[in-house]
Amino acid sequence: MSETAVKVENLSKSYTINHQGDGSASYSKSLRETISYGIKSFSQKILKSSSESINNPSREQFLALQNVSFEIKQGDRIGVIGRNGAGKSTLLKILSRITEPTSGRISIRGRVASLLEVGTGFHPELTGRENIYLNGAILGMSKIEINQKFDEIIAFAEIEKFLDTPVKRYSSGMYVRLAFAVAAHLEPEILIVDEVLAVGDANFQKKCLGKMEDISQDQGRTVLFVSHNMNAIQRLCSKCVMLERGNLIDFRSTSEVIVRYMSSTSGKASPTEWINLANVPRTSGTGDVRFLGAKYSSLNENTNFQPYTNGPLDFLLDIESNQSRSISRLAIIIFDQHGNKLVNADTVKLGQIIYLNKGSNHVNLRIENLYLNSGIYVVGLWIANDGVFFDYIESSFEMEVIDFVTESYGMKPEIDGVVSCTLKLLTV
Repeated sequence: MSETAVKVENLSKSYTINHQGDGSASYSKSLRETISYGIKSFSQKILKSSSESINNPSREQFLALQNVSFEIKQGDRIGVIGRNGAGKSTLLKILSRITEPTSGRISIRGRVASLLEVGTGFHPELTGRENIYLNGAILGMSKIEINQKFDEIIAFAEIEKFLDTPVKRYSSGMYVRLAFAVAAHLEPEILIVDEVLAVGDANFQKKCLGKMEDISQDQGRTVLFVSHNMNAIQRLCSKCVMLERGNLIDFRSTSEVIVRYMSSTSGKASPTEWINLANVPRTSGTGDVRFLGAKYSSLNENTNFQPYTNGPLDFLLDIESNQSRSISRLAIIIFDQHGNKLVNADTVKLGQIIYLNKGSNHVNLRIENLYLNSGIYVVGLWIANDGVFFDYIESSFEMEVIDFVTESYGMKPEIDGVVSCTLKLLTV
């Protein structure tokens, strides 16, 4: 039986949120100001009773994690998923010993390497070469051990030309390539990777996933991986931890947890009815443009406007903008219930600009032929301009696609696949 690599018991983490203040934290203070402010704060803490501090209406306790418990075996590949604010990054920071828990305990067996943010563990003034040795030393490796892995690290990161350049001059992509190469090749027993890989290009992401598979399957090392990319989670992870508002919601096989995750906020919607999206959890976005509502229809009364295989699918979107602007990209995404992206209908392919007025706007889009077989699908929406995401809802609502041709014969294939095709019977 595999040994336990990570054990988390009743883990909680709370932060104090100050709603009011004197503005002292909003600017950079001199040393004298910092010392005097610290003395003043210390004096105030001594003078105030603990009950007054607790009842202070300007302070609030925010629980980022609440009594989270789970156990990970050596060699497991564990995905950590959840909406923004679910507590994923807080959990990884505690496991990486970056921050301390408020209560509970963690037990870790083995050396941990973590990649949580661009530049984590790097000194900006040092070169790429020097940072490799610095990171190795932090992991407890000798210079001889680092030398043995040095060439592999450089080849994987693809930064030979910039090896002796201070990393403060690196692009975010170069930072991530080198940071991942160091973390993955210096033989940690436990590798923790946050969404930081999203900074890299598609080829490098595939390369990283392959490396994580290799160190887990072939070398028996443990991997914890946070991502919003369900395809990547499914490819790499055998089990998933699902967090929601600081609570552990599920910890089972990846396929079971992803189905629950994709359906957690997206209720099944009926055709031609407005779906309120104002309060649906967002994956990302600046919020300058937001989806307020949506409705869909196949335009076919014979199917009660339900989407059907090879038929058209209309979307009417209610979009709010904080000012008049032009939009280059608006997309409708269709996922299956396991989070696999099946359709990405992006207006950039049309070469047309969408003009939004300040306030509410209605935009009508049509997929001419829906090449999906019958089943339940999850619809996502995103809107962006010049690389800036204004709003991205990964799971806005669920819809059912039907195949009324085969159903009209009273039969339906047991294993339908996902995509339809044109079939002709040529000979008998």
